[in-house]
Amino acid sequence: MEPIAPARLTAAKKSYAVRRVNFSDYSHLATKAATPKPGDIVLARVQTLGSHKRIELPNGRKATLHPGDEVLLAFGNRYAPDQYEAYVPETLAPCHMVAAGGIAAQATSWHDRLSGPTSVEPVGILCRGDGRALNLADYALPTIACSMPSTVLGVFGTSMNAGKTATAASLVRGFAKSGYKVGALKITGTAAGGDPWLMHDSGAAEVLDFTDGGLATTFGTPLDKIVATTRNLLRTLHRSHCDVAVVEIADGLFQDETRQIASSPLMHSLFDGVVFASGDALGAVAGVNSLQQLDYRVLGVSGAVMQSPLAVREIVMNVDVPAFSLADLQNPTTVSGIMEQTLSGRLAVAQ
Repeated sequence: MEPIAPARLTAAKKSYAVRRVNFSDYSHLATKAATPKPGDIVLARVQTLGSHKRIELPNGRKATLHPGDEVLLAFGNRYAPDQYEAYVPETLAPCHMVAAGGIAAQATSWHDRLSGPTSVEPVGILCRGDGRALNLADYALPTIACSMPSTVLGVFGTSMNAGKTATAASLVRGFAKSGYKVGALKITGTAAGGDPWLMHDSGAAEVLDFTDGGLATTFGTPLDKIVATTRNLLRTLHRSHCDVAVVEIADGLFQDETRQIASSPLMHSLFDGVVFASGDALGAVAGVNSLQQLDYRVLGVSGAVMQSPLAVREIVMNVDVPAFSLADLQNPTTVSGIMEQTLSGRLAVAQ
């Protein structure tokens, strides 16, 4: 270990991923012998710039990076078909910043359109004077005991960039315009501020994500941890008097954590209904069929596919659920229909 001057921490560019951290808790750096764990906070020095030339600060500003800058990141695994596949390294050898939200990992593959990852050199993992490394989990919202919002709607999708976030934001907008107090929640993915801020801008009264539950990313996180985190975040929304919660699940149904979530009876029991976002008609039909086979109440299809009238026609010819444009989801008439379906679903379960 070596001591670290508070001024050095103050000068470092802090990422969105570490926004909940109280840096006055730290006095030392664990250096060469340290073994990183997901959620550990690392002071790193930028070496060479790759596809990520900026870092997302806690306030949402994208700060330009320069070689030699010191940044505060969190170690985490990443699964992003349009971006990076990356894993927490076993040592503090040079690695990469694999997400603008502030994730340090060793990239093993990436999309062809990317120039490659930004390289960073870990200086050390932040720790207390006794050598204990504090982790993002130490800054998670407290576990509370109360009920959950009366209506919980999920948003699944085919893949990254299928339009899940836009779909969730439109649902938030529609319910807010209809007089509901709406909470938004993203339960899986990689730390990033853009999605939460979009939910705020769409009218959500309270917005939380897995980073509020102490996770930098969720790739590789055990299902029971995701379930417990989700339930506590939903209770936190209820404590803020949200009567509706819109929950986004990252990536597609083939991604391992998403597959486990969709198949989990514990997670299934949380949702009154789900909307499926897709980029194409075949994906929409396959996704709806998969969720219905798991006994989900699929309320409709939306997402990027809605930009194509022909694709929408293919969807409605092949599934028994409606296709909603983003404008539809923001319409109080649609919201009223969704609420009627969720209510009828509750009555059917009760009987």
